[in-house]
Amino acid sequence: MMSWRSLVVAMLLSLWAAGFVRSAPVTRPNILFIAADDLRCELGAYADEAVHTPHLDGLAAAGTVFLRAYTQQAVCNPSRASMLTGLRPDTLQVWDLRAHFREHQPDLVTLPQHFKAHGYRAISLGKIFHNQAGRFHPPMPFADPISWSEPPRWSDGAHWEDWVVPGSDAGPERKQGAVQCLDVPDDAYWDGQIAQAAVEELQRLHLRNEPFFLAVGFWKPHLPFNAPKRYWDLYDRASLAPPVPDRPAVGAPLLADNLGWELRTYLGVPKEGELPEAMVAELRHGHLAAISFLDAQVGKVLAELDRLGLADNTIVVFWSDHGLHVGERGLWGKATNYEIDARAPLLISAPGFAPGRTESPVEFVDIYPTLVELSSLPLPRQSLEGASLVPLLRQPDAPGKEYAVSQHPRPWPAHADNPPTHMGYTIRSARHRYIEWREWPVGAVTAVELYDHERDPAESVNVADAPEYAEVRDRLRQALAQRVPARLAP
Repeated sequence: MMSWRSLVVAMLLSLWAAGFVRSAPVTRPNILFIAADDLRCELGAYADEAVHTPHLDGLAAAGTVFLRAYTQQAVCNPSRASMLTGLRPDTLQVWDLRAHFREHQPDLVTLPQHFKAHGYRAISLGKIFHNQAGRFHPPMPFADPISWSEPPRWSDGAHWEDWVVPGSDAGPERKQGAVQCLDVPDDAYWDGQIAQAAVEELQRLHLRNEPFFLAVGFWKPHLPFNAPKRYWDLYDRASLAPPVPDRPAVGAPLLADNLGWELRTYLGVPKEGELPEAMVAELRHGHLAAISFLDAQVGKVLAELDRLGLADNTIVVFWSDHGLHVGERGLWGKATNYEIDARAPLLISAPGFAPGRTESPVEFVDIYPTLVELSSLPLPRQSLEGASLVPLLRQPDAPGKEYAVSQHPRPWPAHADNPPTHMGYTIRSARHRYIEWREWPVGAVTAVELYDHERDPAESVNVADAPEYAEVRDRLRQALAQRVPARLAP
């Protein structure tokens, strides 16, 4: 005779086979995808003045810090398009601030679009894709509405419009100065408003019975360096050291310089030549204030995630599109192949993974496949050009990629009306950075750079012609040739 336990099991199996009893649905993790703009990694040049980022420090302590994460091109449109599609700038044919990644490949599936297609509520607040409205007919918004479940908010506009005009609720009619220090609340600037919107969005998403992909893109610490006065007060300008090194790298080609193209468009900044010492100090002070202002906004979002009880089932990713020079080697802004620009912050805090730090070189094209794997989703229809970072999340000291590759065109800004004459490609190993400047589009090498980070972490001396580095130079040249075709343009 069948026991009562066997009878119950048989009945359940019968009901399951008939479709009346189903296994519990898999709970997919939420994604909180937080972006900064122009946030660099190398802050040690500020000497003894600690950078006040308690909330980012806390996130780093709870997750995995990728100490050598490299963007594929150190300027916002190519960097963001590359990371959000999992494809490199050459594949996308996006190397400037005007091109749209859908212009040549309209059917690409972006990272948030892929999550949306698999049942996620995909929301965009702030700057995630590039922030221009587009130059196409019919219009092709850079914010890429097809990627999201709802129209993106705070996604378009010029950075200089985020400026407080005393006595007016409207922004400025034209570009103002490069810094602003006013005793105003956080929400006087866009990032304060975005943080509040993100808090409210988390509350709304908490009530929905579906996983979410919430992208929160802050506009700081991008120029102008404006932040409420209390963030300026965190720092003593007199204690800030001047930029080091303060001159271009010895032996570097002129192609390597970015000419400070962005900073010099702000009111009061000399159009050429060295900046006054007092202006350099004020800019560096403002840069730190903008970083701490950003950190405070990130803290508000993370605190709400915890308060709602969502943190245990949410993957938090914090990233910046690239780094930023603030006077080192006389450079201001991004748009170079140097370490300060190409290397960018990347933190991932995922449930079930212990905190850690990894020095393995990783690339921003790796983020897409990482989140797909962490969320147990299938891969998108396009062939991604990155590799999942999940093995490094499991074991941060495991061997990862041997190299990371970045690039940037010259002259800059480059676009269809001012096409590049050269493309600079750089390959970064654990110890060295090698750069080739190639004629566009034929690929002939016209200049090379090589920097030894063990002996010269500031990349202050180009040793490409030094006999003792011949073997290293040849090895990195071959590694780069395997990853970048000789002829550059399609």
